[in-house]
Formats: sequence, structure tokens, C-alpha cells
Amino acid sequence: MIKTKTQEEFDLIVCVDCSDLKRVGKALDGYRAPDIVIDHHATNAAFGMLNLIEPEAAATSSVLTHYMRDWGLSITAPVAANLLTGLVTDTLGFRTSNTTPEVLRQAAELFELGADLSSLYFHSLIRRTFPAAKYWGAGLSRLERANGIVWTTLTLADRKVAGYSGNDDADLISVISAIDDEEVALIFIEQNKNNTKVSWRALKPNIDVSRIATQFGGGGHKAAAGAEISGSLDEVRQRVLDSTHEALQLPR
Repeated sequence: MIKTKTQEEFDLIVCVDCSDLKRVGKALDGYRAPDIVIDHHATNAAFGMLNLIEPEAAATSSVLTHYMRDWGLSITAPVAANLLTGLVTDTLGFRTSNTTPEVLRQAAELFELGADLSSLYFHSLIRRTFPAAKYWGAGLSRLERANGIVWTTLTLADRKVAGYSGNDDADLISVISAIDDEEVALIFIEQNKNNTKVSWRALKPNIDVSRIATQFGGGGHKAAAGAEISGSLDEVRQRVLDSTHEALQLPR
């Protein structure tokens, strides 16, 4: 059972796949800092009392799969499904450069334990709701590029017109990231008049977008990073584009 709110007391608080306390959201409001943090983000702030951070791992679920039995924890079919979902989503269907033979062996093992790979792959990476597809259309219609950077913007009005209930980009960044002959892909997602989410994707292996995101209080991986930045959509977009151009030493 998954709970999003609780008033209970806990003996142990564990955070997984969060690079800093902000990524936990409001789940720990009123509670102490986590006892254990398990993660694979290179920008992790080590905000737990104990921290297991493996930046070379393709996914936090890969770290968990590797150690769970050593910790005396069994991997049942439902657990295997969750772990395999983490592998599939963080590697974009085993397409990222940090997909190793070990990751593929882990996926095969989780498949054998009862996880439905084809169904998980379809529902996590392929399937989209009608509102999400309509929301994509708004972003694609205002796609721009200049000097190695391709970007688009999603507004609160776009979300309302599409009927999309999330506050993210509905994974439109994966589509933008497939565009040829660019260096970096960006999406700006308006949260309110004073906050904008930004997602970066490096389209070339020699680019580290996490160091750009950390300038804005965000973080992530060398190839994929994000931040939520104070400021209007227009202000944030200009600041981020300027900083990204500067970091990449590209002409403006």
C-alpha cells in the first residue's frame, strides 16, 4: 500500500532516488531528516545520517537490486515489478550510456521473478493519455533552437487547455532530446507566476548538464538534470539560456 500522507511515528526513515531534501517534497514535513539515503545522482547532497550513493549506477533501483538480498530482504514479484520499472524508466528503455551488462542481467533476473517487462515498458515509456498528447502539441508548436540548444515552453494555460493534471512536461523532453544536430535540449514548465521548472538533457556525451543545473539549486546526472527556479517564465528562460550558452561556450 502506498500512502501520500500519514500521521504515524517511524523508527526508520529512508529516502530513495532523491538528490536533496527538496526532492522529497512535503512527505517529511514535521519529521526529522532521513536516517538513510539511497541514491545514484552525482549531485546528491548526502542529507541522510547514513548515505549510500553510487553515481555510476544506472538507477537507484539497480543499487537496491544489487544489495537487497545482502540486507535480508526478499524480492517478490510485486517488488521485482517496481525495481524493473525503475531500471526501464531511468535508462529510457536501456538506451542510456550507463546501461551496463549488470543492469541487463538485473532486468533479466527481475523478469524471471515475475515482473512483466513488456507491460512495464509500454505503460512507463510508450503509453500516453489524450491530455498528455495534447499538452505535447502545445510544446511542440513553439519549439525553438539556436546555436546548439533546442528548447520549448509549457505554460499554465497550455496545461489547462489540454486538461493535463500534472505539473511536469509529460516526458516531452524525451521527444525533444531525439532532435538531430543539437548539443542540449531544454524544457521550461511554468508552475506559477513566480516559479518555473527546467529540464536539461545533454545530446552529446561530452556535455555535463548537471553542473549547469546546480547553478540554479538543482541537480541530476551528467546527461539529464533539472531545477525549479524562482522567477517568471520569461525571466527564467532567458537566465537559463544565457547560462547554458556560457557553460557550453557556445555563441549567443
